[in-house]
Amino acid sequence: MRIVVLTGAGISAESGVPTFRGPDGLWEGHRIEDVATPAGYDADPEAVLAFYDARRRALASVAPNAAHRALARLEGAIGDELLVVTQNVDDLHDRAGSRNLIHMHGELRRARCLACDARPEWQGDLIDRPRCPRCGERMLRPDVVWFGEMPYGLDRIEQAVVACDVFVSIGTSGEVYPAAGYVALAAAFGARTVELNLEPSDPVVPFDDARAGRAGALVPAWVEEVLAQR
Repeated sequence: MRIVVLTGAGISAESGVPTFRGPDGLWEGHRIEDVATPAGYDADPEAVLAFYDARRRALASVAPNAAHRALARLEGAIGDELLVVTQNVDDLHDRAGSRNLIHMHGELRRARCLACDARPEWQGDLIDRPRCPRCGERMLRPDVVWFGEMPYGLDRIEQAVVACDVFVSIGTSGEVYPAAGYVALAAAFGARTVELNLEPSDPVVPFDDARAGRAGALVPAWVEEVLAQR
């Protein structure tokens, strides 16, 4: 049984990672155009670097929760039959133990060099313009996919969604494309679709099974169901 799991901000919110939207989200007090677009970076790179440096430092104070750990446990049981695609730029899936994982919107703990396109792992700040470890230029930016940029791994993701037997959406609003279109794509190719979300979303194609509640409770329970069927 091939399973594709798509995760969004809701799965990490329970670990204390702020969501971007909502009254307490990271966009509150920041215009998206200023901190999440190439034009915003070109206009004020220091402000953008400072914004993401703060987000990167904040990762030290959060840890994977039961939902992240349950998905890692599922991968341990079924191996490559599970692909986790996350829209999140935190590293909580990685720290929980997921390995067959695509960060389609990039990673806070990576930098991207505008000179040579290297994507080195990065723990520190970028505001001081450190040198790229590959080419030596001081042109590192956050390796985060901004609005108007192409997400990572789209070909691999689409192939997996088309071929999967079960597609699961966890903690995502279903508002950001191309990720928002995956449930319809999976359904069109015959997959069973499942939503595990704090509140039901409003997809173009309804899920076969929609469950509302905390990811930390819903995801482990769903994983137990999957393992019991094997």
